[in-house]
Amino acid sequence: MIAVHGLNGDAFATWTTEKTQKFWLGDSDLLPAHLKRARILTFSYDAAVTAFLGKTSSDRILQHAQTLVAELVADRELEDAQQRPIIFICHSLGGIIVKRALVHSASRTSKLIQHIHSIYVSTYAILFLGTPHNGSNKANLASTAQRMLGALAPSVVWDTDGQLLDSLNEGSETLQNITDMFVPLMRNFRIFFFWEQEKTDFGARKDYVVEEYSAAPILDDTERAGLPYDHRHMCKFESKSSPGYRLVVAALIRYANAAPGVVPRRWAEAIDMLKQKRINEAAELVA
Repeated sequence: MIAVHGLNGDAFATWTTEKTQKFWLGDSDLLPAHLKRARILTFSYDAAVTAFLGKTSSDRILQHAQTLVAELVADRELEDAQQRPIIFICHSLGGIIVKRALVHSASRTSKLIQHIHSIYVSTYAILFLGTPHNGSNKANLASTAQRMLGALAPSVVWDTDGQLLDSLNEGSETLQNITDMFVPLMRNFRIFFFWEQEKTDFGARKDYVVEEYSAAPILDDTERAGLPYDHRHMCKFESKSSPGYRLVVAALIRYANAAPGVVPRRWAEAIDMLKQKRINEAAELVA
């Protein structure tokens, strides 16, 4: 299992309660108690605002996605776990990194880099916690991005409102493009969408950071549920009795139990596909 944080997040703090410092992904009495055989990892990267929403956001997101895939490949090779099933847990814009990573991995099938394809093949399920998946238009995604800034990076200072709007518009187009690339792959994964049920306090007003329709689109063969927290706190659980904890953990257990019956078959199909590609490439060279 790999947890990926979002905007202005941290590999550990994102998943840890502020007052009691309970890290539900790693504390022995929480998630590890339910999944004793699972390897639970967190991905750390620079989640500055410009990584997602600036004028270079497309390049930055791709860089983070490529690094995520490369680090997972390396870790799994060293641990002799190349074909173990993968479940991603994503908060906020961390889901964008994961979607881009899977698009990248799915496309790497040439001989010298086909090991990168293994992350796509091994991925069984994804939990998206407050990830913006769509907007009716670019302006809606830019509005969502602006609320994220207020909730997760309130100290960011911009020179002018116009500069902020231009940057968010360009970034939101990038987010939508990634979602469009990911859609054809979705049928290969079990997906659970979670949305925030509490509004975030922005001082002068309260509002949802990611609206339900964007965080949890209604799609065939996917699951969806609300969590009784605001955007920042929907990925933190104090104890086994915390609202939403049992819902999230039950999904992880269900997916972890089902994955070994599916992923080996996907690997067999992928190996056959890659062999056929090599045969076709050899035939082209001869021709």
